[in-house]
Amino acid sequence: MDSLADALLIVTRLDVIAALLAGSVGGVIIGAIPGVGPAVAIAILLPATFGMEPIVGLTLLLGIYGSALFGGSIPSILINTPGTPVNALTTYDGFPMTRAGEAPRALGLSFGASFFGGIFSVVALVVLSPLLARVAPMFGSREIFLAALLGCILVIVAHRGQSLAAGALLMFGLFLNTIGMEANTYTQRFTFDLAFLAQGVNLIVVVLGLFAVSQAFVLLAGKDGDGVVPEYSGSVGKGVLEVLRHKRVATVGAASGTLMGIIPGVGEFTSQFLSYSHARAFSKRPELFGKGSPEGLIASETANNSVPPAAMVPLLALGIPGEALTAMMLSVFYVHNVIPGPGLFQNHMDFVLALYICLALLNVLALAFLMVATKPLLKVLVIPDRYLGMVILTLSFVGIYSLRNSVIDCMTAAVFGLLGVMLKRLNLPIVPIILGMVLGGIMENKFRTSLPRIRSVWSWIDRPVAMVIFGLICLVLALHVWGLWRDWREKKNGSVAN
Repeated sequence: MDSLADALLIVTRLDVIAALLAGSVGGVIIGAIPGVGPAVAIAILLPATFGMEPIVGLTLLLGIYGSALFGGSIPSILINTPGTPVNALTTYDGFPMTRAGEAPRALGLSFGASFFGGIFSVVALVVLSPLLARVAPMFGSREIFLAALLGCILVIVAHRGQSLAAGALLMFGLFLNTIGMEANTYTQRFTFDLAFLAQGVNLIVVVLGLFAVSQAFVLLAGKDGDGVVPEYSGSVGKGVLEVLRHKRVATVGAASGTLMGIIPGVGEFTSQFLSYSHARAFSKRPELFGKGSPEGLIASETANNSVPPAAMVPLLALGIPGEALTAMMLSVFYVHNVIPGPGLFQNHMDFVLALYICLALLNVLALAFLMVATKPLLKVLVIPDRYLGMVILTLSFVGIYSLRNSVIDCMTAAVFGLLGVMLKRLNLPIVPIILGMVLGGIMENKFRTSLPRIRSVWSWIDRPVAMVIFGLICLVLALHVWGLWRDWREKKNGSVAN
């Protein structure tokens, strides 16, 4: 109870309330603008949050992360253009409902489902917090090393059909982390006697380059839209309440998103697939899916919005980010010398509970804002892409330069921006590079810390938690190999049949 009282005191601070409002409203607006998305916005804002307290900075970033998914459904439903990449599945049923004259209902279903998923995930995590507080101390250096290794493997496996490319990009991220002065022996690694490389490759510079600068280049090279504001008539309120008529679909979707969010390297796309597939399999009208099914829309949006709160679990409990956005947030902790991990739940439970309360309030504020401002918000859909690109590029370089007052950092970000454009053109994932840099640092640090207690290979897994994680690694690898073999057999049989 003392921790809860302290958490409420933190949440009622003026700077935290301001961050709540800015994050929730700003996230909705950013999500509603096609071509921007939360990753770009968070990358741009990241340098500014280093001057804030951790709870303020994280509330702002988490607000943009979660609320952007609310806003991203607006262009998905009205103009068949996902506001954020994870809203792509929303277009399957949202846009057909718009063409059938049910745009207000579709928007209401989307907003209500997103709210349900976000609140469900927060409540689940609050209930699980005592368990996490007891389990977290069982993770020592070996367990965290193995958990980070499991995260790397899951990142590769999650990119089905692109596993080889994801693995290569993950290894590239691991390599980038090794460049610079080695912390223990003070020897230079891969610097080639270049002074600027001795400081290493800054994670924030790479993040801004791959996400923000690359997206600016894409927008600047593209064409502007037609400038027509989509219109609809009617209230979204009935659609919001209609979600309660599909409690089973909403609950399964939210549970799927919560579970997938906790697992590093999985994220929204897998949770959406599981939720959508389940809803279609158990629906009384499966033929409507992809043609304007309310159940399909609810399944997609509940799974989407339940991931952000759940993704904070591996970050807070183990210091291991599950995807690129939480990897960016990890740097906010490090700047303020607040180390996420087992000690956070033991010594700073008030901070954890305050973060969960903020996550719940962000969902409430985002829904309230959308209920009154959806129609005025439609004007952001017609902002010219090239104008957006120039704004993003300018803000990105201002943020990059402010980190270390270095022109070299700006040049490095431009190089990674070009790399990001190439990866997007080739339809290859960017996230493995970021997670490789973050997880590589964690693995190297925990590996060195564990070595004095290692007597044999068996020593790595001679404790219960370590053995469980090792078993999960073997299981994931076995399932992936079996899946590849099954796909190969199906392809072979298909070619023989033809």
